[in-house]
Amino acid sequence: MPLEIVTIPCLSDNYAFLAHDPASGETALIDAPETDPILSELDARGWRLTHVLLTHHHWDHVDGLAGIVARHPAKVIGAAADAHRLPHLDMQVAEGDRFEIGGEPVEVFDVSGHTVGHVAYYMPQSHAVFTADSLMALGCGRLFEGNAAQMWASLCKLAALPDDTLVCSGHEYTQSNARFALTVDPDNPDLRGRAAEIDAARAAGRPTVPSSLGLEKATNPFLRADNPAIQAHLGMAGADPAQVFSEIRGRKDRF
Repeated sequence: MPLEIVTIPCLSDNYAFLAHDPASGETALIDAPETDPILSELDARGWRLTHVLLTHHHWDHVDGLAGIVARHPAKVIGAAADAHRLPHLDMQVAEGDRFEIGGEPVEVFDVSGHTVGHVAYYMPQSHAVFTADSLMALGCGRLFEGNAAQMWASLCKLAALPDDTLVCSGHEYTQSNARFALTVDPDNPDLRGRAAEIDAARAAGRPTVPSSLGLEKATNPFLRADNPAIQAHLGMAGADPAQVFSEIRGRKDRF
């Protein structure tokens, strides 16, 4: 049975996620941007937090942790490569490691680029991947620590997952990401349709996260650096996709 996944808005534009196994009662929190919304969701559902999975060290993904584990003394899991700047970890993980939540395997991916040591957590039975600031809805994180080749390699790992995978990313940036995406992929009908749906969702106060990987592969320019139409639009036909990705990322930084 897949885990029950709940999206929790935090701060001004962050998301945290709960993954709950009804059979065992185990519940994992993925990232801890803010204490109160997460505790409120756990209280409302009567769930006991057993695990916290941290993706990277940035304050808006970890600052709520102390208040949460004070109420729910959960096992905190994060990247060994990031352990020196994460809160105390009970378990350190790296690319290729596996552990279980409620009997479901959780696979660890190194998705460095936004930061070095950023990890994503893939739950194959629940068809979900928790990507935080690596792969985002219609975007990807800025390259604060890694380089373009590193981030392109990370995104390619994620793009290889099944199309029905739910991409649970860390921020509500989708509307501005869509406006940018249309500047580099203007003739993509799937993108134009998605942009209109995003505008309607935000006007109604609905989140645009999570999204499906298949939709991201069809519309997210950061996953489409090998697409001939995008390459031609950028004047980079036949170029190395990592170079095309670098050009797209640079344009987004200046957008």
